[in-house]
Amino acid sequence: MALIGVVSDSHDNVWAVERAARLLLDRGVNLVVHLGDIVAPFTLRRFREAGVERLVAVFGNNCGERPGLVKVATEAGFEVGDWPRLVEVDGRRLLLLHGSGPPEATRMLVDSLAASGRYDAILYGHTHTVDVRRVGGTLILNPGELCGCLTGRRSAALLDTSDMSVEVVEV
Repeated sequence: MALIGVVSDSHDNVWAVERAARLLLDRGVNLVVHLGDIVAPFTLRRFREAGVERLVAVFGNNCGERPGLVKVATEAGFEVGDWPRLVEVDGRRLLLLHGSGPPEATRMLVDSLAASGRYDAILYGHTHTVDVRRVGGTLILNPGELCGCLTGRRSAALLDTSDMSVEVVEV
């Protein structure tokens, strides 16, 4: 069983990153997944400084310093790159993506991918809105925004791969 911490849209809120990292580590996560819009390399570095050892991230539409993010990720032993990205954890196929354009377009893309039945979960960001539901046998998860800049709510999610259950937590 793996417990995965899922975050998105941190938008350089380093206070929220540090707080989320501590909260997720205290809960026993084995892996942190960031679903885009980290933004600057110094923000990614904060995850490592907070004690996160395993992190996989995808770029978001606001990640302008991609070479810098790749450099920091490599130095930290993290993985960061384009989306979509398929990650397998405990035999579960997790598709990571950010999204683009209006929220409705991102949700339509996510719903189509989930309906394919090829993945155990679709994890996405971009909309800054919590979304936990199932399409057929596929879990759809958006942890909401870590920055709190659009909704005023800073959130993260815990995904338990043993039963694909999700807990959304305030940061």
